[in-house]
Amino acid sequence: MRRVLLAASCVLMLAPSLTGAQGRTTAQRAAPLEPFRPRFHFTPERNWMNDPNGMVYYDGEWHLFYQYNPFGDKWGHMSWGHAVSRDLVHWEQLPLALAESDGVMIFSGSAVVDWRNTSGFARDGKPPLVALYTGHRDGHQDQRIAYSNDRGRTWSKGGVVLDLNKADFRDPKVFWHAPSSRWVMTVALSPEYKVQFYTSPDLKRWTRSGEFGPAGSRGGIWECPDLFPVQVEGGGTRWVLIVNLNPGAPAGGSGTQYFVGDFDGQRFVPDGEVAQPLWADYGADFYAGVSWSDVPAADGRRVWLGWMSNWSYAQEVPTSPWRSAMSVARTLTLRRTPAGLRLVQRPVAELERLRRGVPRTFAGGTFTQASAWLAAQRDLPMLLDVEMTFAGASSAAPFALQLTTGPAESLALSIDPANRRIALDRTRSGRVAFHKDFPGVHTAPIRIANGEIQLRLLIDAASLELFAQQGETVMTEIFFPTGDSRALSLSATGTTPRVQQIRIHGLDSAR
Repeated sequence: MRRVLLAASCVLMLAPSLTGAQGRTTAQRAAPLEPFRPRFHFTPERNWMNDPNGMVYYDGEWHLFYQYNPFGDKWGHMSWGHAVSRDLVHWEQLPLALAESDGVMIFSGSAVVDWRNTSGFARDGKPPLVALYTGHRDGHQDQRIAYSNDRGRTWSKGGVVLDLNKADFRDPKVFWHAPSSRWVMTVALSPEYKVQFYTSPDLKRWTRSGEFGPAGSRGGIWECPDLFPVQVEGGGTRWVLIVNLNPGAPAGGSGTQYFVGDFDGQRFVPDGEVAQPLWADYGADFYAGVSWSDVPAADGRRVWLGWMSNWSYAQEVPTSPWRSAMSVARTLTLRRTPAGLRLVQRPVAELERLRRGVPRTFAGGTFTQASAWLAAQRDLPMLLDVEMTFAGASSAAPFALQLTTGPAESLALSIDPANRRIALDRTRSGRVAFHKDFPGVHTAPIRIANGEIQLRLLIDAASLELFAQQGETVMTEIFFPTGDSRALSLSATGTTPRVQQIRIHGLDSAR
């Protein structure tokens, strides 16, 4: 959650804005979409949005709260917006959940289902939803509590539960730690590059139990921590500590790093010396990643999403009347690699329900044959889910995949097998001049085993999410094309890999 001290101002707004964004009406659903409006990523109908907050599953609904300005399309008057989904794909925007009041802005935080009624907030035998969030006023930050007895539709504020008398102490993520029968809170001491851990029997009284940091990347302030157990592919479970920071990310500006280790209910201990940071996403536009709490055991997944923008230019992107979108929901696992355990992300399976008809399929052949096949694919849909597999890539020269969106306008993905790097170039992707930090070429490492490279690309109206090597390397980038077409092409100048398969799925809109 970026913190910006704003000059005091008086703003008169229409009455609906005072209660926050309302649920989407039939007319809104039927209206033509604005340029750059995502079709299968969540966006508010209007106004500013940033960090996802209060991610909790309850009574068949995935709740997504988020940092929201009810009064404009730039950061300010921070409150919690609210949306719900039954499938992590189709979202319904609800009225404002927690509003700024008495000069206290509602900064980032989390929500849980208090199944045991440890807080005493239950009513009529039903467990309450309890939110812990940062209150911000006059350069002071503390942790506060609120609760809901109607499935998150209305909230009662319960006051301050933790105050260190600090200016930068924020973004509590809370979860139930069953082995110790205690609630655990992770919270950031932002300029000190530290995450503190607190425990509580009732979500109201908190005792400090441990601290982590400084470690990893310290290129910018730490914020929006998360801590959770993750299944290791092939067996076992380890803990992952998420720490978002701004600036200092590999693509510049804000980004999300993580640490793998153990947690005993009080302290987090990382695996070995943390010499180099590990990044959840190497693209420019994934921040404040946070996971859902209270996912049913029968589901068994660890699911998260992030804010699909970057603090370097988020307030200047050329969209109206809204600003910002969330990434697609992604499942998380850990994978064993020669360098250690690494986080793996995949789009949730529910997203595949948007696939329409029979995919266009290239069944395998030479690079030249695949290139010719792609060139023949006319009138590709605007919304795409593309899967590609290359074999014999270890000895290949650099090659590229290009997404063309209009005359002289494209996104270019280049793969350099010898140096184990991939790069995404959006310098000619459409509208790029609105901020000096937006155009650029962003790179990521890629591990190649058995000479195979697997790519999956989710392409929305104004975004691309790349999942390479079954989600081991991820890049998320927004772009703003002026053209209204889609075409894919392959190119290379030397030894080429064999193309095992290409599958191009058109996607329906989720709006």
